[in-house]
Amino acid sequence: MQIWLQFLTQWLTLIFMLIGLVGLIVPIFPGLVVIWLAALIYGIAAGSFGLKGWIIFILITLLAVFGSIVDNIFMGAKARQSGAAWISIWVSNLAGIIFSLAFTPLIGLLAAPLGLFISEWIHRKNWRPALNTVRAMLVGWGWSFVSRFAIGIAMTGLWMVWAFT
Repeated sequence: MQIWLQFLTQWLTLIFMLIGLVGLIVPIFPGLVVIWLAALIYGIAAGSFGLKGWIIFILITLLAVFGSIVDNIFMGAKARQSGAAWISIWVSNLAGIIFSLAFTPLIGLLAAPLGLFISEWIHRKNWRPALNTVRAMLVGWGWSFVSRFAIGIAMTGLWMVWAFT
């Protein structure tokens, strides 16, 4: 590959990865998927899927998959620690998914905690503990953001090892 084309490919990939990283701030933006796709396109465009490229791309893929499920792990765990019933957690997840698909992802983001609150309110017959479980779930949401951001940085760092060494 010509040096200017390699330079352009590396920097375009880095720009898209940084967009993915910044996009993680917005909960509905699939930042980890953008980072993963940028690595895939880089590997194809640069023709650098040698042994090192494959090993690093597999690691990037595993991180992307883990990062995609970390939301549910942290949010569900925090809600569960506050005493939320499993059925309430499932109602919350379903409300988030259904409303995201039926309306917009932003509505789904609002529907998930609302679904948890309503389910816990019905289950506990008291709105205060229901509100506490929602608060705990939102703390879990914060931890999942921190985790996904760290995973995004790790994915970008692995790609930099692949591209610049």
